[in-house]
Amino acid sequence: MGIFNFSKDAGEETIDAAAANNINASKLIDGIESRGFDIKDLDIEMDGDTVKVWGTAADQATREKILLALGNTQGIANVEDNMTTAFPQPEAKFHTVESGESLSLIAKKYYGDVMKYNSIFEANQPLLSSPDKIYPGQVLRIPNLEN
Repeated sequence: MGIFNFSKDAGEETIDAAAANNINASKLIDGIESRGFDIKDLDIEMDGDTVKVWGTAADQATREKILLALGNTQGIANVEDNMTTAFPQPEAKFHTVESGESLSLIAKKYYGDVMKYNSIFEANQPLLSSPDKIYPGQVLRIPNLEN
């Protein structure tokens, strides 16, 4: 999938990183494993504010969620994806949250229907704790919906 850019100052301390200068690969691996993502042979390297990740994810959605979990961590600016998937599938779109946006507004933008916000919320589980708790700079998965 390549290299993904994130706003390193916008992230939450989502993977138990106390501060940007305290992030290390083992903490990131622990954070990914604690979320129960189905990935084999997970390996992560840090190169400044760039994370390089390898492994075989069970599916495309898991792969994308791992990328977002890493990239939405405070202090991470880039994620280099070297993962594979056991069952390749089409990639989802990604959306960077802007100030004043809600999942409903994002759903309207991508699907034309504010009521489809829950599809975005579900596609970002377990990374989101509530549909009301998103923040500017956060990157979200926008799944393709079949009509």
